[in-house]
Amino acid sequence: GIQVDVFGPSALPFPHLRDGKINLLFFSRLEKRKGLKYLLGAYSRLKWDWPNLRLLVVGPGNPDGDSYRILAERNLQDVIFVGRVSEEDKARYYKTADIFCAPATGKESFGIVLLEAMAAGKPIVATSIEGFSSVVTHGQEGLLVPPKDDEALAGAIDSLLKSPELRAKLGNKGRETVQEYRWDRVAGRVMDYYKTVIDGKKVAHAR
Repeated sequence: GIQVDVFGPSALPFPHLRDGKINLLFFSRLEKRKGLKYLLGAYSRLKWDWPNLRLLVVGPGNPDGDSYRILAERNLQDVIFVGRVSEEDKARYYKTADIFCAPATGKESFGIVLLEAMAAGKPIVATSIEGFSSVVTHGQEGLLVPPKDDEALAGAIDSLLKSPELRAKLGNKGRETVQEYRWDRVAGRVMDYYKTVIDGKKVAHAR
């Protein structure tokens, strides 16, 4: 579960980043399995046709060697490494984004960041790995692409860049879906499960 309302209307975007550019957001620890290099590869494919595109990289750690190489070899502009942020600023970065990107390559148990993006009403482009596919349905809250495929990632982002209507549709659906992950609802389901197990044991003992 997540605190859905934290990412609601009370979270305000950063004014200096709402300057007419289109903001892609990557929010994660900068570990290799989070797939930043694939997003940078996709970004480099898109930047020529979309010069007003910007990539915000938020989260602790340092880029891996492949990411540094892509940045240098392709001379990528408008990539901002923000680093670690507070919980309050995290919500503000989600609100600042136009598209949320999650290019992880695997080993994700659950897509909490995807839920946070949904709560902020943002369309998602993510990899079709198990932990993400359990949260996002392709074509509903976001678009899913194969992992480790910067061309497919670029294509999905491009389709959203070309269609503000699709971005709005996915964002609105995400707001609906994330309501099921409010802590009060999640906690209620957990308690119901415990009660079912306890009642089952009582019946077994009675026999």
